[in-house]
Amino acid sequence: MAHRQGQRRRPSIHDVASYAGVSAATVSKVMAGVTTVKPENAQRVFDAVGLLGYRVDPLASDMRRAKRRIIGAIMPEFESEFFGQMITQLEGLAEQRGYTLVAASSRESEVREKEILERMHDWRVAGVVLAPVRNEHGPAAGFMKANGMTGVLIDRVLSDDAFDTVSADSEAASAEVARELIGKGHRHILVVGLGEQAATMHARLDGFRGTALALASDVRIDVVLAESDVEPLRSQLRDYFDQGEGGSGGKRPTAVYSLFLKGTLVALSEFRRRGWHCPNDISLVGFDDAEWMQVTWPAIAAVVQPVRQIAGHAMDALFARIEGGEGPPRARLEPCQVLMRESVGSPGNGPHSGGGHRQ
Repeated sequence: MAHRQGQRRRPSIHDVASYAGVSAATVSKVMAGVTTVKPENAQRVFDAVGLLGYRVDPLASDMRRAKRRIIGAIMPEFESEFFGQMITQLEGLAEQRGYTLVAASSRESEVREKEILERMHDWRVAGVVLAPVRNEHGPAAGFMKANGMTGVLIDRVLSDDAFDTVSADSEAASAEVARELIGKGHRHILVVGLGEQAATMHARLDGFRGTALALASDVRIDVVLAESDVEPLRSQLRDYFDQGEGGSGGKRPTAVYSLFLKGTLVALSEFRRRGWHCPNDISLVGFDDAEWMQVTWPAIAAVVQPVRQIAGHAMDALFARIEGGEGPPRARLEPCQVLMRESVGSPGNGPHSGGGHRQ
């Protein structure tokens, strides 16, 4: 208790007003940036603020508003570079507008996603940027609709009848990957996706398969829908390659296209365990880019998602709604960049028929 008594009391708006010789209302106007206050009075307020070390209490200020100057952001996870960079971009954009970003991870759980959103509703956040676990039809988006929350949906969404959506054009990017691989002569390709498929997973698979079949009717496309955890994913890929070197046809694929970042890493690890080298023995392309994919040798071909553009358009749409903007929800797709790095080559440069070493 003695320690508390010795602590300095936080100066209040009334302390500033008393020192500056103005009303508390005048101090409030000056701190809010109102320009109608007389310059001499504003200067006295600034002098008092500097001398007393006064800081605005955001919670006290927000209590007078129906909504607080807080933006909520819910991502499926924070481990990947994509979502980590997304939060960084969203935070900067929120702060530029005088708002604070509060971010949380749903940990790929729709139950947790809804629980976090309920808490944000209790906090009276001004708006929410939601990257749903699966798609725009989940329980969290339903809660936002039912409670009249202001929000924008990003990443694993296509379009919605209540909220603006912003995502990468996954289908077009995967179609470009198909054109690259077919153009290099690949006719047996493994696609690795997630078992619990989000809307974007469907778009990536459909875009790749549709384009590949249109360009080469004889192409064989195997699909492994894997678990997101490393060990089950590793086991599934190991079983696939063990089955006669890639299924009933007796030969392993000449290329692998992974629709998610962890799948790319595990596929590369399995190649190295078997002594296969990219691109001589097998080619590899991953959806999503990461620093390790750029610095490893060979560098891994990747679909690069436009994080900055998605974040920017999402915040523009969100603040337009916060400021009263009306009109039907808008669905926006941002183009990706496909980088064909050293991990991709033409088949036939190595022992694709199964001559690779196994450990």
